Amino acid sequence: MTVEIRQYQKEDTKEAIQIWNEVVEEGVAFPQMEPLTEETGMEFFLEQSYTGIACDPDTKEVVGLYILHPNNVGRCGHICNASYAVKGNLRGRHIGEQIVKHCLSKAKEIGYGVLQFNAVVKTNYNARHLYEKLGFVPLGVIPKGFLMKDGTYEDIIPHYHVL
Repeated sequence: MTVEIRQYQKEDTKEAIQIWNEVVEEGVAFPQMEPLTEETGMEFFLEQSYTGIACDPDTKEVVGLYILHPNNVGRCGHICNASYAVKGNLRGRHIGEQIVKHCLSKAKEIGYGVLQFNAVVKTNYNARHLYEKLGFVPLGVIPKGFLMKDGTYEDIIPHYHVL
């Protein structure tokens, strides 16, 4: 499925929150534990360096999104971080790949030099496969770095990509 990706607008808030919260509630990929509300969601999406919204070009339905922001400050301020979410019933249709590619391009355009993921969950095989396919480099393993929804801990594998 081919998507159009554009900058977040306030009118996207409700659909973007639904997709974001779906991942948060699954409890196996995002570090956040609390779902976004309409108020907190709008603020969250607006405070990012860039929030990309992926839409079905025919229906204009929001099918995915990403957030892009600094990973650190000062001497490490050229390193950014991102998170990606695709509507659950549309996963496996290469929407995520389009979103990640757009994010890499946007990060470079904004002036970042490196995109780093701090906490790619070891069991998130689809994400890990995609990141490595797109040239991200795994940095090693942090044992038990992620609290899963079921209360167990899973390893995380930080990744980076030079832009």
